[in-house]
Amino acid sequence: MNRSTQIEIRIKAMASTQRLKVLHLLADPARHFGHQWSADPVEFGVCMTMIAEALGVSQPTASRHLDLLRQAGFITVQKHLKWSYCKRNETAIRDYLAWLGQELDVTPAQTAG
Repeated sequence: MNRSTQIEIRIKAMASTQRLKVLHLLADPARHFGHQWSADPVEFGVCMTMIAEALGVSQPTASRHLDLLRQAGFITVQKHLKWSYCKRNETAIRDYLAWLGQELDVTPAQTAG
């Protein structure tokens, strides 16, 4: 995937309140998903079913949101038995925020004119 396509996917991923909520919830999985019994939400990730419940959406809708976040690199997904578990990719999120900060940086020389 080329750099401009990756940037477009990342911008699209961040352009949804539902996807931002997923990233917020996954930032503290112990607090938001501590009741998950199938695997440790911090170590292994959070089951997609629980994320759908937290969002109040159907599993197919949650899957579409999670797939876009995965394509953007903001989450990783690993399968175990019949479930899929999601974790935040902190490095990818930091890289995106740094890129966005650089893109939006306006120096006085750029505004003159």
